[in-house]
Formats: sequence, C-alpha cells, structure tokens
Amino acid sequence: MSAPVTEQPAGGVVANRHSALTQRRSRPGEVVFKLALQFCLLVAFAFLVVLITYAVYKGWNRLDARLWQEMPAGRASRAAQAGVQSAITGTLWVISLTAAICLPIGIASAIYLEEYADNTRWYNRLLELNIQNLAGVPSIVFGILGLGLIARVIGLGFTVITAAIVLSLLVLPTVIIASREALRAVPQSIRQASYALGATKWQTTWKQTLPAGVPGMATGAILAMSRAIGEAAPLILLGAVTFIRFNPDSLLSQYTTLPIQIYNLLKEPQAEFQQLAAAAIVLLLGILLLMNSVAIVIRNRFQNRW
Repeated sequence: MSAPVTEQPAGGVVANRHSALTQRRSRPGEVVFKLALQFCLLVAFAFLVVLITYAVYKGWNRLDARLWQEMPAGRASRAAQAGVQSAITGTLWVISLTAAICLPIGIASAIYLEEYADNTRWYNRLLELNIQNLAGVPSIVFGILGLGLIARVIGLGFTVITAAIVLSLLVLPTVIIASREALRAVPQSIRQASYALGATKWQTTWKQTLPAGVPGMATGAILAMSRAIGEAAPLILLGAVTFIRFNPDSLLSQYTTLPIQIYNLLKEPQAEFQQLAAAAIVLLLGILLLMNSVAIVIRNRFQNRW
C-alpha cells in the first residue's frame, strides 16, 4: 500500500524557491561588503567603549555628589572640592529653551511642507532647498550669525535666550527633515480612508497622520537635542562664560554649559581639574546616551508596521 502523498502549500514552494534563488545569487562582493559594514560598526563601537572607559577611569574619584552640588573653583587649592553645578543648570536652561523654540516650529514647518505645500510653487521649492542646505552648515557659522544679529543688532546680549535661539536655528533643519520623513512614511491609504469618512484635511492630519508619525518625530527631535546639548563652538562666540559661580535664573542671565566648562577645565594643568573634567565628560556622555536611549524606546514602543 503506497504512502499518502503530502502536498506542500503553494506559498511554501514559492518561499523555498525564493530562498534558493537568494542563496544562489550571493556573490563574494556582497559578503565582503557586509563584512566591511560590520567592521565599521565594530570600530565605531570600540572607540565609544574606549572613550567611556578612559573617561570613567580618569574621573572615577570625582563621580560623586560633589559633581552636581558644588560650584566651579578658580583656584587649584579648592579644585578637589569643586563641581560643575552652574554648568549643569545652564545646560538645562539652554536645552529646555531650545526645545521649546525649535520643536513646535520644526514640526509645524514639516506639517506644512509635507501636507499643505504646493511643490509647484517657487517659494516652496526655495524653502526646501534652504532647509537642506542649512542642515550642512557648520555650527560655528550659526555662532557668528547669532553674535552679529541676535546678540548685537537685536540687543539680547550674551544671555541664555541668545544661546537658545542660535541652537534652535542650528538643529531646526534636522527636526524638519526628520519630521517630514516620519509624515512621509504614513501610507496614503490612511489619509484617503479618513477623507472618505468625511474628515477635513486638518482633522486627518491631527487625528491620523500626526499620531502615526510620532515615533519618527520623537526620534528626530531627541537626536537634534542631543546634538544641541553637546555644542561648544557657537556658544564660545555667544559669550558662554568659562568660569561662573552662580546659576542662571532668567532668560537674560549669564550662563555656562557642560561643553564649555569641560573645555575650560582641560586647559588647567592641575591633576584635580583634569579629573573633574573627566567626570564632567562622563556626566555629559551619560546624558547623551540617556537621550538616545529614550529615542530608541519611543521608536520601538510606538512604531507601526504598515
């Protein structure tokens, strides 16, 4: 008696054929390219590990409460008890104002360009071209612009609000581009279904498109803020004080930030200042890694599979 013949589903046959064709078409060049990409990733990760390890080793004795409870010291005799409280507070002031200025403008601009703008209009094409060009402008150029226009012409001086405005201009193209990509990734079928049910364009954008694009927008926004928090070059031009023993308390206060404080500490020859600088570097890297981790969590938590 013959054994029953088991028929394989058509989908399984197609999948097996596709897998066989894929394996058959693998070429040495593809394997080499994949290995090269993995090597580049490994090198970048190795440099990051070495940097963090060296900074932690160098500043281990100063990674305690003194780091955020004490003010900077101007004399070597007090370096062992000094901290970077004013730099931490100034960083929080500047980055909070930067987010408050940049994110609403960047997201609103992305919504206009992606959902409402007519690409046949010359001014919309000019706007897109300028945004793409500004994304590649060096940060020092924004510092020069802020020094000449915002600090002197407008008269805001070397204050917290001046730094926040300049950093907002610096990372604004990144926020716009990331938000546009997030909106562009939302399928057109969702918009069309909303229109078919009688929703207006604004209702569709507010209720359907924006919620679907939140993961990409949030990721782009946090990455932009991560870049802003580590900037030092434009703030040097904008009068960020290298030594300050008080916390800013208003938009027009003088300020310093962690990158500026680290730059100032590294110039000092005393070992105590070098240890404090290493501890401040660890703190700054920790903040940056935390922000990037939040971006990854938000993306994975709210990401939709279309």
